[in-house]
Amino acid sequence: MMNAEQYEQSLRKLNLVVYLFGERLSNVVDNPLLRPSMNAVAATYELAHRPEYEDLLTVASHLTGRKINRFCHIHQNAGDLVKKTKMGRLLGSLTACCFQRCVGMDALNALSIATYDIDKKYGSEYNKRFLDYLEYVQEKDLVCDGAMTDVKGDRARAPHEQDDPDMYLHVVETLKDGIVVRGAKAHQTGAVNSHEIIVMPTIALREEDKDYAVAFALPSDTEGITYIIGRQSCDLRKLEEGLIDRGNQYYGGHEALVVFDNVFVPWERVFMFREYEFAGALVEYFASYHRQSYACKVGVGDVLIGATQTIAEYNGVEKASHVKDKIIEMNHLNETLFCGSLACAAEGHCKASGTYMVNTLLANVCKQNVTRFPYEIARLAQDIAGGLVVTLPSEKDLHSPEVGKWIKKYYRTKTGIPMDHRMRILRLIENITMGTAAVGYLTESMHGAGSPQAQRIMIAREVDMSLKQKNAKILSGIEKR
Repeated sequence: MMNAEQYEQSLRKLNLVVYLFGERLSNVVDNPLLRPSMNAVAATYELAHRPEYEDLLTVASHLTGRKINRFCHIHQNAGDLVKKTKMGRLLGSLTACCFQRCVGMDALNALSIATYDIDKKYGSEYNKRFLDYLEYVQEKDLVCDGAMTDVKGDRARAPHEQDDPDMYLHVVETLKDGIVVRGAKAHQTGAVNSHEIIVMPTIALREEDKDYAVAFALPSDTEGITYIIGRQSCDLRKLEEGLIDRGNQYYGGHEALVVFDNVFVPWERVFMFREYEFAGALVEYFASYHRQSYACKVGVGDVLIGATQTIAEYNGVEKASHVKDKIIEMNHLNETLFCGSLACAAEGHCKASGTYMVNTLLANVCKQNVTRFPYEIARLAQDIAGGLVVTLPSEKDLHSPEVGKWIKKYYRTKTGIPMDHRMRILRLIENITMGTAAVGYLTESMHGAGSPQAQRIMIAREVDMSLKQKNAKILSGIEKR
């Protein structure tokens, strides 16, 4: 397994085509806007070497028996799924941001099931290809970017009905040694911190859309792939002198639009090719796994709750009954999110491939709660923090010879609490609830792993309504036992 330094050096060897603010970056690793996101991924490597985290962050490969990072693992039992949940919460609490490896892990597990199912029907060799690829990922300890979300164009039209066929990534040419694809994948978290990109369809498909039923993996610096970094609120604070105004002084995230411009994929890296009837199942496998993965938001919630308790103490209001009650509510909501992720893991079941799958209904219930509870937790944090969370002057003002003395005088609270401590914790609350970290804590909670309505559709599909009705009719005397 790599450590953090080895991971960083592995990224320096990549020749990525990355654009930010209209210009191509010559150095992705050291760019101050992207460096915090790389640090978050590096933490998943470094912490895996610490004895106290070994049980959660490492596991024996079911292919080779060698010790590997859990992010490269295929779940072998419900215990693996439970440890995945606990790992997500742990890393969220230690980074307070998205650590960017869950999507790749979930893509690997979804493909381990889907490729087996396709082979069973068609006698193809996708699963063998996939397992060879998986062993390579495990051996090299690689970060995989799971790329599912197409840009979609006109949502009222199927892929083949779009005015521009590239609105969904698709096969444009079939060659003797592989295929050529074109399109784009949006909202790609941690894309430029990844060694590999794993592409999957984004929706269930019909026969007319079979050219869009394609899954494959490529090195992230493959010719024809371009990354365009998305903006985040307050992102330019990372370019300022000083650290206080950043909020989170160590970690962050990034998202990118990833463009595939006539990219060649060799056959050994293709895991689905026009088997359109399996696209929907692959999407559901991935989505269920990824909806479980939002235990990471529980970890970020832990940090936000800790910051809220701290600012209440700094302000001298920690004993007020309404403040205590609000913090209890924050903890209640946060632990409820954790319960959902644990439940869908504990109720997991073995698929024909041998891979353990989460309980789909409970995974969707878990993610539905994630679309709501972090917003309430953030609201309560802002309530307790007070208006200063959005009116606080800058770190430069704090250090200004002219006005710094007034900030230190008028923004002090309890005796013994340095003013800059109050400033630092307020900036962290701002960062998580409305700054760059809010992308991962709030907006990602809403739209990550599918929109809220997507989960509601799955809940309606998975609930056994006929059994509920039958029991009600029996107990009310409408039907006999």
